[in-house]
Amino acid sequence: MSSPTIALAPVRASLLDYVALTKPRIIGLLAFTGACGILAASRGHPDPGAFVAVIGGGALCAAGANATNCALEGDLDRLMERTRDRPVAAGRISKLAAICLGVCLNLVAAAWLTVAANGLAAALAVSGTLWYVLVYTLWLKRRSPQNIVIGGLAGSFPPLVGWAAATGGIDRTALVLAGVIFLWTPPHFWALATLLRDDYERADVPMLPVVASPEATARSMFAYAVATSAVSVLPVLWGAFGLVYLVATVLLSANLLRLTARFRREPGRPAARALFGYSLIYLAGLFAAAVFDRVLIR
Repeated sequence: MSSPTIALAPVRASLLDYVALTKPRIIGLLAFTGACGILAASRGHPDPGAFVAVIGGGALCAAGANATNCALEGDLDRLMERTRDRPVAAGRISKLAAICLGVCLNLVAAAWLTVAANGLAAALAVSGTLWYVLVYTLWLKRRSPQNIVIGGLAGSFPPLVGWAAATGGIDRTALVLAGVIFLWTPPHFWALATLLRDDYERADVPMLPVVASPEATARSMFAYAVATSAVSVLPVLWGAFGLVYLVATVLLSANLLRLTARFRREPGRPAARALFGYSLIYLAGLFAAAVFDRVLIR
C-alpha cells in the first residue's frame, strides 16, 4: 500500500505547476505599487476592505494575466532555456486549462474589487490584464522591438487601481505615478533582455537588444531613464508631494542615470545586471517615498 505522502505527491506537483503559471515573483512589485497608490491617495487611511482588495485583487489579476501569457506563449517558452520548463511549455498543463485559470482569476478579482472598492478600480485592474494579453502578448511581442514599450503600459495600472479605490477617480498625480512605471519599464526590461539575449534570439523574439546594436539599445535606455527621472518630480510642482519625496526621487534618479550611463559606456552583461537589479530598487524606493511623504510627513 502506498503511503499518503507518495499518493499526494502528484497533487502537490500539479498545484505547484498551477502556481508557477502565475509567475509569483513578478506579482509582488505590482501589488506593492497598487498598495502604495491607495495609501498615498488616502494619506494612510484607506478603507481596510478596499486596501485588502487592491492588494489581493490586483495580485489575482496579475496572476491571471501571467497564466494566460504562459498559455499563449508555450511555443516560444519551449525555445528558451530560461522558460522551457514552464508547465504549458513542458506539456504538464494544457493551454486551455491555463487560459481558464487566467480568466477565472480575473473574474474573481473584478468581483472582489467592485464589491470592496468600486467599479472603476475593478475596470482598471482588468484593463491591465487585457492590455498585457491582447496588446503585448498577442500583438506586439512577436512583431515589434517596441513590444515592451507599448505593451509595458500594462504594468502602469496598479497605482491607478489603488488611487481609484481610495478616491473613486484618477487625477494627475495618479497619472504621473503610472507614467513613471511606463517610462521605467523599457530600461528595466531591456537590461534583462540584454542578459537573456541568446534566449530571445533563439526564439526569434524582436526584443531591442536582439535587433539593435548594444550602443543603440544603450542610447534608448538612457533616454527613457532621463524621461523617468524628469516625470517623477512633476507632482512636487503642484504640491502633491513634498521635500521628502523630492530628495528621495532625486537621489534614486541620480543613481539610475549613473547606471544607465555606465551601460552606455560598457554595454555588456555586468552593467546590464547592475542596472536591472537597481531598477527594482528604484521603483520600490520611489513609491515608498511617495507613501512616506503623504502619510508620515504631510
